[in-house]
Amino acid sequence: MATIRFFSEDISFKIDLPRKKTLWIKEVARREKKTIKEINYIFCSDEYLLQLNQGFLNHKTLTDIITFDNSEGKNGLEGEIYISIERVQENAIKFNTEFEDELHRVMIHGVLHLIGYKDKKPSEKALMRKKEEACLSLWQLKPKG
Repeated sequence: MATIRFFSEDISFKIDLPRKKTLWIKEVARREKKTIKEINYIFCSDEYLLQLNQGFLNHKTLTDIITFDNSEGKNGLEGEIYISIERVQENAIKFNTEFEDELHRVMIHGVLHLIGYKDKKPSEKALMRKKEEACLSLWQLKPKG
């Protein structure tokens, strides 16, 4: 059974429209011919995410998202997606976009990583951005399910 949950860790944050977001994420997975087993979103502070970044990835920089892929097999998606709300807020200002739009971009970025898309090389980043845009356009549609 597909489960998508939303949590907050060390901050007070409640996601808007959780049911609509869940249906949207499931639709993205369906279009990529994947199924969702379990995805947990954890919204947190910069400091919390920095500690994860240092502890698990040995990176000493702030980031907006870290995705842990716990999937077993090729089609079922399972993982944890940690998102710094502070980074999303700052990036929304930096990129002159609304907070919700930036949050959606980061949320779907994590799902795209679980699906298998990378973003280390320039060509991978370009494809990731194209996929993000396609997924964001689905947000405006009424998802099935």
